[in-house]
Amino acid sequence: MANENYVTFEIGKTKHIALVAHDGKKKELVEWCDKNKEILKGHFLCGTGTTSRLIAEKTGLPVKGYNSGPLGGDQQIGAKIVEGQIDFMIFLWDPLEAQPHDPDVKALLRIAVVYDIPIANNLATADFLLNSRYMEGTYDRKVQNFNRTVQERVEQMK
Repeated sequence: MANENYVTFEIGKTKHIALVAHDGKKKELVEWCDKNKEILKGHFLCGTGTTSRLIAEKTGLPVKGYNSGPLGGDQQIGAKIVEGQIDFMIFLWDPLEAQPHDPDVKALLRIAVVYDIPIANNLATADFLLNSRYMEGTYDRKVQNFNRTVQERVEQMK
């Protein structure tokens, strides 16, 4: 389970997938989900407000909705990653359009990397993830042992 520097977390057979898209990419993500709904229906789906609702309405898939991104949805997804409740994320962000909540977007992407969560930022990568051999099985991801890091920092500050 844990060695000195890392903790291993198992991603189970049923994946917890976060679905996020900026306004200019929502249509692409909705169409991708509709095309892949036979695979996606076997997994737990969640997403930010408008995106989750559009996907659910178009595909009939159950999607747990959080707040809209600019209203804290990105931060809610980030918190779920930290809590171990999200296994990977499809986040179609728009690289050509500035977002009013860019700091939240950067924080979400950073926390996904810190917790070793696979991230697809475009449809090609989303296809690769969804068709990976790991979709049908389990996968062990390694995360830095933050309890040890905190303990070391506490010792240094005494």
